[in-house]
Amino acid sequence: MLIAFVIAYLLVTLLIGWWASRRVHSTQDFVIAGRNLPMFIAACALFATWFGSETIMGASSEFVDNGLIGVVEDPFGAALCLILVGAFFARPLYRLNILTFNDFFRLRYSRSAELISAIFMVPSYFGWIAAQLVAMAVILSTLAGLSLQEGIMVCTIIVVIYTYIGGMWAVSITDFVQTIMIVAGLLLLAFNLGTKAGGFRAVMDSTPEGFFNFLPEPTFQGLVHYFAAWITIGLGSIPQQDVFQRVMAARSAKTAVSASYLSGFMYLTIGFIPLFIGLCGRMLYPELENGDTQMVIPRMVLEHTPVFLQIMFFGALLSAILSTTSGAVLAPATVIGENLIKPFFKNLTDTQLLYTMRLSVVGVALASALMAISRQDIYELVGESSALSLVSLFIPLAAGLYWKRASKVGALASILAGMAVWILCEWGIDTELPSLIYGALASLGGMLIGSWLWPDGSYQGFLEVTTTPG
Repeated sequence: MLIAFVIAYLLVTLLIGWWASRRVHSTQDFVIAGRNLPMFIAACALFATWFGSETIMGASSEFVDNGLIGVVEDPFGAALCLILVGAFFARPLYRLNILTFNDFFRLRYSRSAELISAIFMVPSYFGWIAAQLVAMAVILSTLAGLSLQEGIMVCTIIVVIYTYIGGMWAVSITDFVQTIMIVAGLLLLAFNLGTKAGGFRAVMDSTPEGFFNFLPEPTFQGLVHYFAAWITIGLGSIPQQDVFQRVMAARSAKTAVSASYLSGFMYLTIGFIPLFIGLCGRMLYPELENGDTQMVIPRMVLEHTPVFLQIMFFGALLSAILSTTSGAVLAPATVIGENLIKPFFKNLTDTQLLYTMRLSVVGVALASALMAISRQDIYELVGESSALSLVSLFIPLAAGLYWKRASKVGALASILAGMAVWILCEWGIDTELPSLIYGALASLGGMLIGSWLWPDGSYQGFLEVTTTPG
C-alpha cells in the first residue's frame, strides 16, 4: 500500500505540472508565474525553497546530537533569510520588473558584472540539486528496493517533466500542495510519537542539562563560528535565483513582502516539528541511533508506526524534497537562458528564449544527476554549494541597493576577491575560522576599495533606466 501511494503521489505531481503548463505562454509565465501568485501560495513557495531532506532528516539529527545550538543554521538561519528578504530586498527588486537576480547586476553595474555573477551562480546549484536527488533516491531505495542509480534517474525524470512543461507555475502550485502534505504529515507523526513518549513535557524533560542553550562559548572563535552559522543561509541565500523567482512571482510588491514574512514564520515554526520528532525517536527507540543518524526518523516510521502514518510521513518527505529540487533546477536554467545566452542573440524571440530555458532545465537536471550518481554523499554535496553566494554576490547586491557610491569596479572586485579568498581558504590554506568569513570580508573589502578608488555614475544610470510602477 505504501509503494502504491508513493507511485500515485508522483503521478499526481506530473498531472499538476501538466495542468500548470496551460498557463505558460511566455518567459515571464515560465520564470515568475506571470507575477500573479496570491500571498499564501507565494509564501508556500518561499517556505518550500529549502524545506527538504536537510531540515527533516539532517537538522533533526543535528538537534538530537548537539542540542538547540546545533540548528542555528537551519531552521533559524533559513527563517532569518526569508525575513530579511521581506524587510530589505523584496520591494526594491520587485519594482525593477526583471526576470533574474543577475539582471539587477546588469542594470546597476554592467554587462560584465551580469556575466560574471551568472557564471558563478549557475554551478553552485549542481551540488545542491544532486544532494536532493540522492535524498529522494535513498527514500525510493528504502521503500521500493530500487538501486540508488535507478532512484536518481526516476527522480530526475519526474522533476524534469513537470518543471519543463510548467515552469514556476508548476513549481508554485506543487509547492502549495506539498506544503499541506508536509504540515499534515509532520503534525500527525509528532502527535503519535509524543503521545507514546508520555507527552510534550516528558519529551522535554528527557533532554540533558544545557540541551536548549542557544548562546555560543564566550570566546572569539566560538562567537565567530556562531556568527558564521547564522549568516551561511541567513545572508548567503538572499542573492540566489530560486529565492528571487519566488519573490518576483507574487502579484504585487506588497504581496511579495508579506509572503516573505509569512514564509519566515512558517519555516521557523514548522521547522521545529521534525526536531521534536527526533527527540521522541531517541527517547522511544534509542537502538535506532546505531548507524546513520540522519535515517533515524525514516527507519522509526517504517518500523514502529501504522501504514497511514507511513503514507503521511513519506508523502511529506517526498513533498519537501521535490519542492526544493524543482525550484533549484528552474533557477540556474533561467539564468542560463536570460543572462548567458540571450545577450549573444539580439534577435532572439520570447518563444525561442522560452524554449532555450526549457532545454536548460533538461541540461541542468542531467548534469546534477551525473554528479549525484558519481558522488552520493548528501552533505558533502550540499556543503560545496552553500557558501558561494555569500562570499561573492551578497555584498554587491546589498551595496547596489543601499550605497549610492557602489561602482562597477567595486562590484567586480567584490565578486572576484570574495571568491578567490574563499577558494584559497577552503582548499589551499588551513584556517582556524570558517572560510566563508574570510571570503565575505574580502568581498566587502573589494567593494569598498574599488568603489572609493574608481567611482562612477552607475547609480545615476541605474535610476534613469529603471521605473517604479504605481
